[in-house]
Amino acid sequence: MVEQIAVVTDSTADLPAELIAELGVRVVPLRVNIDGRAALDGVDVTPHEVAEALRAKAIVTTSRPSPAEFAATYQRCLDAGASHVVSVHLAAPLSGTWESATLAAQDFGHGVVRVVDSRSTAMALGFAVLAAARSARAGATAAQVQGAATATVDNTRTLFYVDTLEYLRRGGRIGTATALLATSLAVKPLLQMVEGRVVALEKVRTPSKALARLVQLTAAAAGPGPVDLAVHHLDAFERAEAVAAQLRAAVPQIGELYVAELGAVVGAHLGPGVIGTVVATRKEDTLEGTK
Repeated sequence: MVEQIAVVTDSTADLPAELIAELGVRVVPLRVNIDGRAALDGVDVTPHEVAEALRAKAIVTTSRPSPAEFAATYQRCLDAGASHVVSVHLAAPLSGTWESATLAAQDFGHGVVRVVDSRSTAMALGFAVLAAARSARAGATAAQVQGAATATVDNTRTLFYVDTLEYLRRGGRIGTATALLATSLAVKPLLQMVEGRVVALEKVRTPSKALARLVQLTAAAAGPGPVDLAVHHLDAFERAEAVAAQLRAAVPQIGELYVAELGAVVGAHLGPGVIGTVVATRKEDTLEGTK
């Protein structure tokens, strides 16, 4: 019997809506609370609203979906004809979302729902979801779909620049070493995601130098082989477009390149002006190209 695999993710994947529709991915939204008003990420709150709230020093917090919400989504997938579900989510150290999904998976038979920790967020998560969904559409088994997501996670790197560490500090998303970067107002931090945790990468003195260095580091991470890239921002479209243009010139083999604004949840923790880059190396393509 051929397995039919449904792919589920959460709203922090920041996938383009057309890709979600094309591949039939189900998205479970996180919540954003602005001065006590709750809203669903990607449904009834925009990134611009979050950026404006942060600038106005409103209290902005985020919260995960409940296990019951995930369980209901999984059941809908199974009721629609899926035999298994592969559920791919933002890093466990960043949010309780993965935990909620894992708890919900226990409501179903062994192996019916497989939960993958992307160890990152935004398009680092999104690329893993795309790999899973494309694998499922090609007729792969649940184990193979899970493996496609996991392999992409292993081959993905996330780098980013923030104008200020204030928002990361508020949400408790940076460790002591990274917080030390904030001791000088002149320092502009470059950060990276390592096993789901935000850690310091380099200290740069000006925004322009920081963005130039971000391009250099991203190009180095991409290397000479085939890669997919994403450039993220929050309320900084021109910055993002400039970085994307430089990457197009600096990286020799780009497959897909997405320029996308961060969703409300991720943006709430990074703040306006953030620029992030995601490098997803196509390992199989690279190996084939060297034969």
